[in-house]
Amino acid sequence: MPRAASFGRHENGQNFLVNSAIIDRIVAQVASTTGPILEIGPGGGALTVPLARLNRPLTAIDIDARRARELQRRLDGRARVVRQDYLHYAHPATPHTVVSSVPFHLTTAILRKLLREPGWTRATLLVQWEVARRRAGVGGASLLTAQWWPWFDFALLERVPARAFRPVPSVDGGIMVISRRMLVPAREREAYQRFAQRVFSGRGRTLAQVIAGATSLSHREAESWIAGAAPKARLPKQLSAANWVDLWTEHSVRSGPSRPARASRRTSRRDAHASQRASP
Repeated sequence: MPRAASFGRHENGQNFLVNSAIIDRIVAQVASTTGPILEIGPGGGALTVPLARLNRPLTAIDIDARRARELQRRLDGRARVVRQDYLHYAHPATPHTVVSSVPFHLTTAILRKLLREPGWTRATLLVQWEVARRRAGVGGASLLTAQWWPWFDFALLERVPARAFRPVPSVDGGIMVISRRMLVPAREREAYQRFAQRVFSGRGRTLAQVIAGATSLSHREAESWIAGAAPKARLPKQLSAANWVDLWTEHSVRSGPSRPARASRRTSRRDAHASQRASP
């Protein structure tokens, strides 16, 4: 990871949240949870200071040594400030809540890491507006969202105008809440994520063709599934979380040992090809 993965000073890519009403609403989201709090990239402490008033264990991770020292002095023992690049930080395995005003240029890298970390139960994140919409599946989900939907719910709370930051960025932000859940067994995660990758990158003029080419369903079975489960969907990005879980179940049932060898070989070849590509 290049050195640009820094938190703190604006020259390292962070726009600081200064709108008190937005800060209050983010803190209220965290206050509705229980247990320790982990803040990613506290910067000047706009969120950290009011979070410390919740009187819960609070750890803030910041790569900027100067800001980390200043924030530690300002908090006077009410929180622990760790000087470290978050992308190399290991979360505790025990339950905790995550909060962050995420540097916009690092949103994808931070999300990929966060979703793989143990312990945390809910994350309240301020990210770019379009990223928040896509992660929540508004206007079409991203591949990253589809790959993680069985284990995380992505909810879009509100849009945050660019003028709520200093310096003012070129785009608006959005508050997103991610909550952990279990719609597919954890042991199936890698296989499911390869499956989602195949469907998202599948070829075909219709969604049924894409599904039939990327899964163990025949074209007729894919058409029948779409008609019953997702009649309005035309592209993989238009499938809902429930659709993905249901399609995975259908695929798993049909790719069992009783399925004809042709379909099994087809699925195996696509699995092998998909595994060569990076999965978030």
